[in-house]
Amino acid sequence: MNDFSPRFWLIFFELYESLPRQGPGNRDSAAKALALCRDLPPRPTVLDLGCGTGGQTLDLADLTAGSITAMDSHAPHIDRLRDQAVKRGLSGRIWPMVGNMAESGLPCASFDLVWSEGALYNIGLPNGLRVCYELLRPGGYLAFTDPVWRKDNPPPAVKESFELDYPGMGRVSDVLAAIEKSGFSLIGHFTLPDEAWWDNFYTPMEIGIDKLRSRYANDVEALAVLDQLAQEPKMHRKDCEYYAYEFFIARRIR
Repeated sequence: MNDFSPRFWLIFFELYESLPRQGPGNRDSAAKALALCRDLPPRPTVLDLGCGTGGQTLDLADLTAGSITAMDSHAPHIDRLRDQAVKRGLSGRIWPMVGNMAESGLPCASFDLVWSEGALYNIGLPNGLRVCYELLRPGGYLAFTDPVWRKDNPPPAVKESFELDYPGMGRVSDVLAAIEKSGFSLIGHFTLPDEAWWDNFYTPMEIGIDKLRSRYANDVEALAVLDQLAQEPKMHRKDCEYYAYEFFIARRIR
């Protein structure tokens, strides 16, 4: 994580732990990506890497008949997903676990599908692709989203924002080259629609920020952090033509 104050991270997680998703995505996009994984077994063994609170994990449980191991490094995210799985009667199919995706400790070649929405870049995309390749069975599928530039010369604030989290962010062609270099066969890719940013991510985020402003009305430091967090959806509303999230689907052939 970047060099922000401890108070920043406390408020950041207070906000993000309350959101349905911790990044762009929606059920329709998940269904579209899953439809490209045409040769999955009837009950696939799925791994969701960097699952957050599990918005997409729960979608995968609805869209497949398989079992899903869901991993995230932040224990409160896993606690929330575990509670949701129990409430929905899915505790026998969803297995939440705290772990480091770079060193998961999971057995190699043990999954039919590895899924990761907006998380692989946290360990470096080439490393993330290597990790996924090793965890997949031959013939298994990888479905992941990654932020990409759409236009050159983004406004300085946009460039600075993404470089804080993803200094190596490239274009779609750069990700395709990394997929090929990692030994995968590309199946397809598509851009997430704008509603995938708003419905379960930025709209709940703005509502959550407003609630926290009321809670911290007399806390100058907290309000400054919330002002900082509020810049992200504002930036997207103004400058989203410069960047996107792309869904990539690939297959381990051997």
